[in-house]
Amino acid sequence: VQFVESGGGLVQPGGSLRLSCVISGLPLRGVVLSWYRQTPGKGRELVSAITSAGVSVETIDSVKGRFTISRDNEKSAVYLQMNTLKVEDTGVYYCNVLGGQHPWGQGTQVMVSS
Repeated sequence: VQFVESGGGLVQPGGSLRLSCVISGLPLRGVVLSWYRQTPGKGRELVSAITSAGVSVETIDSVKGRFTISRDNEKSAVYLQMNTLKVEDTGVYYCNVLGGQHPWGQGTQVMVSS
């Protein structure tokens, strides 16, 4: 199983980014996909999760109303649209299944700074 994340970068507060993750080696039927992040001084935390039917089932309070998770099963991909970014959103973002039971990819760095 391999996760390849992309789309991170440097953005000013209030800006937007769209993260992408392509998954290989894992049948996605019935699999809940998730985005996690590791921020400075904190461990890895779950940001949002989405069922194979496209229903968001988990979103941390700090990103509600700003981040939207989506997926394309045909492309074996999951996305995270991040709007109104804040400095505290800075970190490395990873995708995995809910629970993070598969090896982690390299992640994609998001830096929010003026």
